[in-house]
Amino acid sequence: MTISPARIHLIAAARPNFMKVAPLWHALSAAPDFAPVLIHTGQHYDANMSDAIFADLRLPAPDHHLGVGSGSHAEQTGRVMIAYEKVAMAERPDWLIVVGDVNSTAACTLAAAKLGVPTVHLEAGLRSRDRAMPEELNRLVTDVLADVLWTPSPDADDNLLAEGIPAERITRVGNIMMDSFELVRPAIAAADEPGRLGVAVGGYGVVTLHRPSNVDDPAQLARLVDALLAAQRRLPLVFPVHPRTAQRLAAGGHDVRLRDAGVILAEPAPYIRFMSLVMNAAAVITDSGGIQEETTYLGIPCLTLRENTERPITISEGTSRLVNAGTLIAALETALGQPRSERKRPDLWDGCTAARCLDDLRIRMSGKARAAA
Repeated sequence: MTISPARIHLIAAARPNFMKVAPLWHALSAAPDFAPVLIHTGQHYDANMSDAIFADLRLPAPDHHLGVGSGSHAEQTGRVMIAYEKVAMAERPDWLIVVGDVNSTAACTLAAAKLGVPTVHLEAGLRSRDRAMPEELNRLVTDVLADVLWTPSPDADDNLLAEGIPAERITRVGNIMMDSFELVRPAIAAADEPGRLGVAVGGYGVVTLHRPSNVDDPAQLARLVDALLAAQRRLPLVFPVHPRTAQRLAAGGHDVRLRDAGVILAEPAPYIRFMSLVMNAAAVITDSGGIQEETTYLGIPCLTLRENTERPITISEGTSRLVNAGTLIAALETALGQPRSERKRPDLWDGCTAARCLDDLRIRMSGKARAAA
């Protein structure tokens, strides 16, 4: 008797999701026992944040595009639940895999749970302990409802166990972001984004800002811009600007201030060009979660403009340091004054996470089949 391959729904919603989904899609597609179905919720709809990144990561056009677009957290979450439920009911998957911590992650998990679709959360167990962060609420909801929790690090395992999650639902698979980097490393190495922007390799810093706590409060944004202007006097900065951040900067006249000081305000870059920029930087200033991981993998100093991080391993074993507007310059001076040395990467951050995910899924599917028999 021929056994049909397991239909796996893969949810992609926002820029960080695309990098996490790509290695899984490639691994699932190459395996005869799986049939991946790629679903783009449309939470990020800017071409540089979606279409171009799909092309960089050699992802096909999505099988389904839900076209959710922007809106409040409730609007996005509700629209994704309604749209994904229709897809799951019409084309019931054997498994759903969600990644990260965006609104679409929690929404699809909730819809699947109500339909009885087994769900896996990749990058489970991360905690900032800050419920003012929308992403923290998405993590908590997703991890409670998901059937299988794939974690990137020991602290994530500990968080889940402390919250009462049974150990048998948890498998540490490592960090999928490293798989994405290795997937296209030759293209990243060949790209010359610093040259395109007119900056010297190793002679500039990269800035990314997008979190509401940093960009939506005019006073906080002004403080950060002042800090960036001071940093620019120490190290030329390249700032690929998130669309929401661009609106906030323009509203306060800060874009003019930054340009006049020599900061390069660039469009959001596709994955290969952006990682070419990061890979050749002297330091990175960011409030992103994923970039803390990528800089740790590459050994590049990362100054994280946040009060907390859900990725503490990037501090204890990596290159990230939590800073604020007042401490940024001193931290930058310290980072630039230290010789770059080879750092031990966290365990299982090795580019082989997707393979471990498939191995675990096969074990769980065979166990479920035995239980049913």
